[in-house]
Amino acid sequence: MAKANKVKQLSFSLPSKIGLLSEVASFITAAKVNIEAICAYEMGEQGFFMLITDNNAKAKKILAALGADIAADEVITVEMPNKLGELQKVAKKISDAGVDITYIYGSPVKGKMTVVVKTADDRKALKALAK
Repeated sequence: MAKANKVKQLSFSLPSKIGLLSEVASFITAAKVNIEAICAYEMGEQGFFMLITDNNAKAKKILAALGADIAADEVITVEMPNKLGELQKVAKKISDAGVDITYIYGSPVKGKMTVVVKTADDRKALKALAK
């Protein structure tokens, strides 16, 4: 059974360079902030990040010191068993509610998986996932 929660995600970009992820992670680690979910990618000359942390206020201060312009967005985290068909069930509940999934990221681990989902209507998606 999937468990869904609304959380805040930090989104930002910085000029891309070798070692950028290491630098970002080092600064966040030094502030004693834990990264609970991450999506990072390069596009053109920019490195783009989406983070969920255990202390977003502290993380924002650290990231601002690096020159990042940070946005805090609401997203949904969905915890589910890491079994065949579980992601399909979640996606179907959201689509059956008539809600578009804007993006999703996550990494399965043995036994359990948490994914981060951004939808066009998070409230409606949460309601559908609670059924």
